[in-house]
Amino acid sequence: MSAAVATGPRAEERALAPVSWRWPIIYAVFTLVALAFLRVGDGATTFRISRAGDFFEIPDVSLPALATNLVLLAVMAAATAVAVRRALRRAPIGWWVPAAFGIAFVLAFLTWVGAGRTTLIPLTTLLAGALALSVPLVFGAMSGVICERSGVINIAIEGQLLAGAFLAAVVGSLTASAYLGMAAAPIAGALVGGLLAFFAVRYWVDQIIVGVVLNVLVVGLTSFLFSTVLTENSAVLNARQSMPDIPIPGLAYIPVIGPVLFRQSLLVYLMYAAVIAAHILLFRSRWGLRTRAVGEHPKAADTVGIKVERTRVVNTVIGGAVAGLGGAFFTVGSGLAFGREMSAGQGYIALAAMILGRWSPKGAVAAALMFGFARSLVNMLSGAGAGISSDLLLMLPYAVTILAVAGFVGRVRPPAAENVPYVK
Repeated sequence: MSAAVATGPRAEERALAPVSWRWPIIYAVFTLVALAFLRVGDGATTFRISRAGDFFEIPDVSLPALATNLVLLAVMAAATAVAVRRALRRAPIGWWVPAAFGIAFVLAFLTWVGAGRTTLIPLTTLLAGALALSVPLVFGAMSGVICERSGVINIAIEGQLLAGAFLAAVVGSLTASAYLGMAAAPIAGALVGGLLAFFAVRYWVDQIIVGVVLNVLVVGLTSFLFSTVLTENSAVLNARQSMPDIPIPGLAYIPVIGPVLFRQSLLVYLMYAAVIAAHILLFRSRWGLRTRAVGEHPKAADTVGIKVERTRVVNTVIGGAVAGLGGAFFTVGSGLAFGREMSAGQGYIALAAMILGRWSPKGAVAAALMFGFARSLVNMLSGAGAGISSDLLLMLPYAVTILAVAGFVGRVRPPAAENVPYVK
């Protein structure tokens, strides 16, 4: 009995997981970076919150830059201390700690940028731009989740976005309707998804290689058609068609929330619906259960009568259609004509958002919004004349992507059977 009692605690100690210092170190590094924001002198920063048409006007808020950043720095230091305590206790860090730290860091940066300047910091415009710029990323990330949950790696999101943008521009121009162009975009994405499924599922070609090849194919094909057919007859085949904003009555004029969430185009509202539907269907429906079973253990799924290959093909085509719909943002969703390679690597950032979100619709949306905010912040800083190098500003969204995936993700486990051909 005494021997058992003596060895019990040591066995319990061996069972404890090692202390993870990843989050405390990340918070500490960003807190040290925020110390540089204290060099603001005696200036003040003015934030604009309200927009024209709101139910009531919130006056501009002017804050002393140094005192504001001292308070925000204290918030970041407190969040770092909480992260250290949670790490020592081997407890999960939760969601409110990173949320509070991130908001404090961004506000400190904006306060530093606007200190002593006559330029206002438009918070509502910044948030609305972040949501709009996140549209293709959210659709692309949803496409990746749908495909990879069934075991197919969708590297071809970039090509699906670009194909959707191309067909949306052409159909929208021919019909003089942005809505018909938007409706055509999923067809182009589904075609690219069908090619991916054909080679990856039917002939067991490596899914990553097929995805990269399809991206190159779509870039080359759309660039060729743009340089020849569209350029020669741009008035008919590549005219700008724009989707107007649709304010939601009663909600669109609430300060801050209204302009950001409820004064958007139909494409943004479809994005809301796609995210909700993807989460419910993946985790609360028979289709989602079968999809996840095929992605995790296809042999077991086949044993209970699930058609593994058919499930993967259908999911890949559906995922391609979702990404194609997101591609409509680049043309009819933004009121722009089609341009060569206008997706500009957004498909790869959508993949990063999916990984950062741990193959979950909710997590992928949060990551996509973070990347969209980085792009919106770049646009705001460029217009405000912040005195930051334009090269650094252009690099910011991609630097955020690298830091997020390399530093924040840690160890994640993808679906076990992805990129593994199913052999009966």
